[in-house]
Amino acid sequence: MAAIDLNCDMGESYGAWTMGQDAQVMPWITAANIACGFHGGDFSTMQKTVALAVSHKVAIGAHVSLPDLQGFGRREMRITANEVYAMTLYQVGALAAFTRAAGTRLQHVKPHGALYNMAATDKALADAIARAVRDLDPALRLYGLAGSALPLAGSAIGLHVINETFADRRYEPDGTLTPRSEPGAVLENVDAAVAQAVEIATQGRVKCRDGQFVALHADSICVHGDRPNAAEFAQRLNRELKAANVEVAAPLHRNKP
Repeated sequence: MAAIDLNCDMGESYGAWTMGQDAQVMPWITAANIACGFHGGDFSTMQKTVALAVSHKVAIGAHVSLPDLQGFGRREMRITANEVYAMTLYQVGALAAFTRAAGTRLQHVKPHGALYNMAATDKALADAIARAVRDLDPALRLYGLAGSALPLAGSAIGLHVINETFADRRYEPDGTLTPRSEPGAVLENVDAAVAQAVEIATQGRVKCRDGQFVALHADSICVHGDRPNAAEFAQRLNRELKAANVEVAAPLHRNKP
């Protein structure tokens, strides 16, 4: 039986502003990527989302971002590798404190938005993120776009990497995600997104924007928590994957060296 992890970006509310359907989505996923205050989230939201994940036995990860609260972390910045290293440590360390206080542990790290896409193609930035994760805790898993520079950087220094794919994002022939500025970059239709996820999990491929297929090695599929129908989507995806004889489970955590 094939196995796949379902991860979701969560904890992105802050102050009086609310985003996502975290409580409704959490029962259907296996890993939660919790915002650390740079693109969304705040200290209260981080604490509450950690507690919610613990109650559902969902693996907890730090969702690290460029410092861009106004742009939701989706605007590229000119930034050095040393700055990326430091901001990764800063954010992961903050969430690790909340997990420790809750009697659990941080399981993984996943970049967000523009930082995620930049690290998929920029080796220096990918190396900086991977080094920060290793230096903080070499047992942490590192999520990155399947086949991109980030999982390659993590593997090169001995990290347990998770090749991530997307149910509701259109792909380019080189395996990168279609930019959100392009029409059709996000699959809004639930049926289409679920069908794409099942094909990724069972066939190891995805149909690109130009109609051709590209091979993908998938350890995890992302469920975007900011979709208007996020809870319905997560439930459908969980159910349809299992119906296709795919086990939905978080990757086993590697023992700490």
